[in-house]
Amino acid sequence: MRQAQEMQKKMQKIQEDLASNEYEGAAGGGMVKVTITGAGVTKKIEIDDSLINKDEKEILEDLLVAASNDAKKKADEGSNDALRSATNGMPLPPGFKL
Repeated sequence: MRQAQEMQKKMQKIQEDLASNEYEGAAGGGMVKVTITGAGVTKKIEIDDSLINKDEKEILEDLLVAASNDAKKKADEGSNDALRSATNGMPLPPGFKL
């Protein structure tokens, strides 16, 4: 029981830390960058000046989606790594999410 309580405290701390961590995703060879938090909140989008062209609006929109998805993937990977570290490989109950 004591171990479960200690693990719960660890998990709460990890959740707080993950929410404040930032992850950057990129697309188009780094021409579009998106920064999100571990909670999935988009913090910043950077667009290379060479992409700002009315005729290429659709390309820019696609790159934004790709960069955002890349950042989210990295955030998920960071979350999974932290969870594995906290639980020392111990399986969690079905449906438990961090």
